Amino acid sequence: MFRIFALLIGYGFGLLQTAYIVGRLKGIDIREYGSKNAGTTNANRVLGSKIGAVVFVGDILKTVLAFVVASLLFSDGAVASVLPGIYAGLGTVIGHNFPFYLKFKGGKGIACTLTIILMLDWRIALISFTIGFVLVMVFRYISLASLTMVSLGAVLLLIFGHHWEVVVIYFGLAVSACILHRENIGRLFSGTERKFSLKKSE
Repeated sequence: MFRIFALLIGYGFGLLQTAYIVGRLKGIDIREYGSKNAGTTNANRVLGSKIGAVVFVGDILKTVLAFVVASLLFSDGAVASVLPGIYAGLGTVIGHNFPFYLKFKGGKGIACTLTIILMLDWRIALISFTIGFVLVMVFRYISLASLTMVSLGAVLLLIFGHHWEVVVIYFGLAVSACILHRENIGRLFSGTERKFSLKKSE
């Protein structure tokens, strides 16, 4: 039963759709501009780097809070004590990507998914984030770096011997991220993907 409750707790936190809320405070619906995605990258392009940073931090914080709250409520100190956190993280990504009050049209969950890795294992986070940073600096494709970090996280969880249930759930999140980024993947292969810039789109 704790899995269901942790999932619901996460979904509740995920409904704090940071990009949409900040966009509304700025007088726009972020889903109607740029890539029409309610996430950090689009917020950065449409509203500028400062707003993008606010959205990014907001998505991180809601995932951390969901993970911590579920862990405090349901962990029993055993090896599987990370399970409440990972289920809460899963719920946060679902709530972020598919908020019911926005007709299930939200973001793509990258910041939330990467935060889960940080909460699970700082070593994996360090490896993944470092490689992602290098990819952004060299190629300037946020989508490429994001998908690489998420996918690498799934592989490293397995290599580092994490609980099988954690690996399965995170692998599902990685697959979901790739599906939601299928258009970006197509543009990467065709060479038409937009490159990262700190400047606000005109």
